[in-house]
Amino acid sequence: MSQSINSLSTLAATPTAGKAGDKAKSGNWFEAMAEAWGEVLDQQAGKIENLAGQISGGDDQPATVTQLTAESLKMGFLSNSSHTALSSVGSSLETMARKQ
Repeated sequence: MSQSINSLSTLAATPTAGKAGDKAKSGNWFEAMAEAWGEVLDQQAGKIENLAGQISGGDDQPATVTQLTAESLKMGFLSNSSHTALSSVGSSLETMARKQ
């Protein structure tokens, strides 16, 4: 049993290796997961900003407003999902660290 725990702790602390053309990425896979969630949330926020800009620019058609509403709800879903994923994994890593 202790052998599997040691393997898990090694995996949790394994550094990520970025590609040559990527921006500098260091740290472990947990940090990489958090960064990936952040990038997705940034992209979604950009969609919302674009739609809000269209509406404030005079394109207040029902279709545009409905699209903004849908994208805003998607942002809420993604935000909640990222929080749940990061909290669950973080809690698991904390539990794993305590058992060593």
